[in-house]
Amino acid sequence: MGGSSSSLLDANKCNYIRGRAEAELKNFSPHYRRQYAVAFFRQLYDEMEQQRTVQTQLLKHRHTEPGKVLYEEVVTHYSAELKKWKERYMLVRADYSLESHENYDTFLNGASPKVRLLPAGGAVLTSEDQYTALADRFFPDPSGVSEESAPPMVSMPDQFPVYLWQPYQKHNYFCFHNADSQKSFAAALRDCIRHQNHDYQKKTKCEVRAFLEAVQFYRQEKGHYGSWEMLIGKDVQVLSNLVMEELLPSLQTELLPKMKGKKNDRKRAWFAIVEDAYNVVKSQVSTGLAALEEECRAATKQQEGLIRSDMDQIINSKNFLAGKLKATVSQPAVKFCMENVQPYLSSILEELMGPISSGFSEIRFLFETEVNKMSKDYQESSSIDNLNKGLGELADLPFTSLKMQPCYRKVDVLCEQLQELRNRFKFSNTDRLVQITQNYMQQIMDNVVHTFEQLLSNSLRGGPSQICSAIEKVKQRVLKQYDYDSSTLRKKLFQEALVEVTMPTMQKSLSPSCKPELQRFEQYIFADYTNFIQVENVYEEMILQTLLSEVDKVVKDAANMKKHNLFVDSIDFPCESQSSLTDSRTPPGSIPASPTKHMVPPIEDANPQAQGNGVPESQDQPSKPEPALPKSPESIVPAKNDQQEPSAVGIDPGITINAESLTVKMASLDIANEVKEEKTQENAVHKEIQAPDNLKEIRDLITVVRPEDPGDRELDSHVELLEQEESISKEQLRNLESDRPENNEAGEESGTASEK
Repeated sequence: MGGSSSSLLDANKCNYIRGRAEAELKNFSPHYRRQYAVAFFRQLYDEMEQQRTVQTQLLKHRHTEPGKVLYEEVVTHYSAELKKWKERYMLVRADYSLESHENYDTFLNGASPKVRLLPAGGAVLTSEDQYTALADRFFPDPSGVSEESAPPMVSMPDQFPVYLWQPYQKHNYFCFHNADSQKSFAAALRDCIRHQNHDYQKKTKCEVRAFLEAVQFYRQEKGHYGSWEMLIGKDVQVLSNLVMEELLPSLQTELLPKMKGKKNDRKRAWFAIVEDAYNVVKSQVSTGLAALEEECRAATKQQEGLIRSDMDQIINSKNFLAGKLKATVSQPAVKFCMENVQPYLSSILEELMGPISSGFSEIRFLFETEVNKMSKDYQESSSIDNLNKGLGELADLPFTSLKMQPCYRKVDVLCEQLQELRNRFKFSNTDRLVQITQNYMQQIMDNVVHTFEQLLSNSLRGGPSQICSAIEKVKQRVLKQYDYDSSTLRKKLFQEALVEVTMPTMQKSLSPSCKPELQRFEQYIFADYTNFIQVENVYEEMILQTLLSEVDKVVKDAANMKKHNLFVDSIDFPCESQSSLTDSRTPPGSIPASPTKHMVPPIEDANPQAQGNGVPESQDQPSKPEPALPKSPESIVPAKNDQQEPSAVGIDPGITINAESLTVKMASLDIANEVKEEKTQENAVHKEIQAPDNLKEIRDLITVVRPEDPGDRELDSHVELLEQEESISKEQLRNLESDRPENNEAGEESGTASEK
């Protein structure tokens, strides 16, 4: 990008940049140390309490090796070092890195790539005008003079270009001979950018959780609340972005006025300076952050014994602190939420539901279309080879970026629809919401094709007609599972989006009155536990739970009204066994499982009304004991629905009950009711109570099953368990009948009846 930068970014300037990076890391370190100890404590708590994520999905997840090649193409790539265009073999791996190899042969021989790009924060542009406009935005020209008919920064050898713009880094240029190749490569690049932006933040490792919390508190200390556009990539890149955000204004003031020449030359020089500065910052941050992580890891390792031995006392200490903090935080938080946030939640949700649900519907339609096409091709050819080829193409569908683009475009409209949020809630990072939604869409497509593959693999026997019938049956089965998982996933997205949009407003508004009071609450933490309990974390959790209580209500209301085919959560049925997948009856997914999990655990005695009904992924306190069973089995068994919609049930949807553990208890309830009714009948004495003879009768006692297709299997994944419970049910029947009074027969007859 031009060689003139070296004279402007000399050794003194590099030392100045290193000093700025070191100072930023020094200011960030206390936040990271505090949050690392808190995250480590949570990790040990989950381990000791054996916290497990509740299975809320029916579709099966496929593990993809990071080195798998998802996309490959011979591409004309501009080499900045050679200043010329070269043909390169480009590929995208499953970790969404982009590699450039000399040619296909060198790739096969195991040679290292010439270039490996991690395009976090990038933008893909397919025209010179788009690229020029974006470059001008990031070149603060002090002269303000626009040049008409200026030549392009890079001359393209063909008419189908792709520009990869990256903040603070070298831009990359590609060119193609036809529009199809251009679109396919651009779509693959966008996939890389989405995943490089956000995949790191999904990890549950202690270091990742601590880093993200530390960044949040560090930015709040500077007065910045809300979603940050540069919270992208891994920890080193995020922290480097923090440094560059502070550093760039001073570089602009000092260096831009010294630049001479034409605008394009000054652009190249400026972008080269920014890239050099970023590399200096990144190197300094990488070294410092690695040392900081190692320091925290060693410190928490020494405290592991204390945490394990005093776990209950630490939890009690945190709850005691929360109780004290409630008097200061709860009332203003609830008041602000009800006056300034709650009235707008429904309207924000309406804006979100349409585009997001439309995108998931498009995913469903695409999968169904591809399966129908595969089935038709096989029906016409009766060739197993063609069927296997079709299954291979179906397995690659989630990573066939061009086919997935129509689904993703359904969600892109959110960027325009949520303009009002910029004014009321100062929320501008709609790109993050769109990209995270698109990543979830790709994931659920991967799940659905993988589950289809698993189920169909057991049915590829017989002639063409039988196989076509099996394809159709498995497709319908998987689509029902998809409908349930789609509902669960969308409700999770809606909840996270509503919190991300509205939470910063609450934080910023409550900060002046509440934050100054937090320091005096540190006296309520036992001295040995001050590393694991932070007042600022408990304060943030209380605000979040206050908001979540209202967010949950509007999402549940939408589900109750079945808006956009959302399901109402009910009993958490087991769905992890392979046999439950191969069962061809209507899946338990038509009776949705547990609700969306909360992002923080409830705090005892802090705000009972704001606890919601979810189960958090990581908790700071022991989980609640399982509630008692309802008095009547009718409150658990869902009613039949002619439209095959999931039915609301008569228990708190936050209660997680395992259907297997209810089998014998519910059978006993039904038997007891039957005996009671017989006592009111004149001939009840002589009527012999028969124990259930088979599994079907036992199942009829405890649930309502929808009609099966003629070819469906009769048994589900819990056959062995029910066989064991059958003997228990018979024994209970004998005990009940032996206790029944005899009113109409003599002693001998009574004894005989009792013996029977």
